[in-house]
Amino acid sequence: MSERAPTKTPGPGPEPWGPRELRPLQDEISIIGALWTVLRRWRVVFGLPLLAAAVTGIVALVVPPTYTATTTFVPETRTQTRLPSSIIGLAGQIGMPLGVEPSQSPRFYGDVLRSRELLERVLLSRYPDPRGGDRTADSTTLLRILPVGGDSAADSLARGVKRLDDLLSVRVDAQTNIVRLSVDARYATVAAAVANRLVEYLNEFNTQRRQSQARERRRFTEQRVAAADSELRRAEDAVKTFYERNRGWQQAPEMVFEEGRLRRQVSVNQEVYLTLKRDYETARIEEVNDTPVITVIDTAVAPQERSQPRPVLWMIVALLVGSMLSISWALGAGYVERAGSSAEPEYQELSELLQRTRITVSGVMRRLIKGG
Repeated sequence: MSERAPTKTPGPGPEPWGPRELRPLQDEISIIGALWTVLRRWRVVFGLPLLAAAVTGIVALVVPPTYTATTTFVPETRTQTRLPSSIIGLAGQIGMPLGVEPSQSPRFYGDVLRSRELLERVLLSRYPDPRGGDRTADSTTLLRILPVGGDSAADSLARGVKRLDDLLSVRVDAQTNIVRLSVDARYATVAAAVANRLVEYLNEFNTQRRQSQARERRRFTEQRVAAADSELRRAEDAVKTFYERNRGWQQAPEMVFEEGRLRRQVSVNQEVYLTLKRDYETARIEEVNDTPVITVIDTAVAPQERSQPRPVLWMIVALLVGSMLSISWALGAGYVERAGSSAEPEYQELSELLQRTRITVSGVMRRLIKGG
């Protein structure tokens, strides 16, 4: 008789979820379970966002308000190129102005608004004191209105420049050349006054700079006009002397050539003299010209509503953040409870590790206290 092969007893088969370390918890949180976990801790889930919103609202009411005043202006620009106007306009639309003098570009004016010299002048100017007192006359400087502190006058002025620079916002539109200046301040009247004073001082700076440039150009052109006049007179005297010494110059080819050369020299000197004379007259006019180079579109006015803080917006944000934190805490607490009730070895190891860490930290603290 042949031996029969032993019959194998079927095993339990492979676990449907693979190895134990990859198997999820049997009571894994589902959508309904997560909702139940959150509702079980409804006091924290609903109380924490409401508490955060209430505290934020109180803080928003206690924080000093900030008002923003805005003014817009367009500076005068001059071009130095002979390109067609269509090409210049197309380049301006894409933010690449062609042929515009750097000292006449809107971005230049935006940078001048943040210059230290201009900010110091605004800080040392006097404004009606919004904190009380006489509101009809200039009574105090902006440096005293801003809480900058400082150990000395120079230190206070340096801090004031930094503080005022932080309160400024300058935006330049490359397509329209409009410069928008915004000033933040604790008082609405101060914000509007500072914005308008900055534009006023900027215009004065440009006028003085333009007049000083015209003065230097006038002096240089005046010297060149005198030199060109002397050269023209010498050239004319040379032609006169030639005619006096050479009565029959038309019969000699060499004399005809010399006469033509002298006359050309006189013509060149005349053109140079006339050009310099026109530039000289233009420089004289620009030297005394005090026409504003900035066109103000909107003058800054005292805002009626604060820009910061906004209690309603702050409370909504606090409510949303508090809700996210409270729900996350509720889900985390539920997971910890479920993990603690299970027999997972990983959880036991984590508990033992945390217990040892707590004992170690407590021992170190006791030794530090005794040693102290």
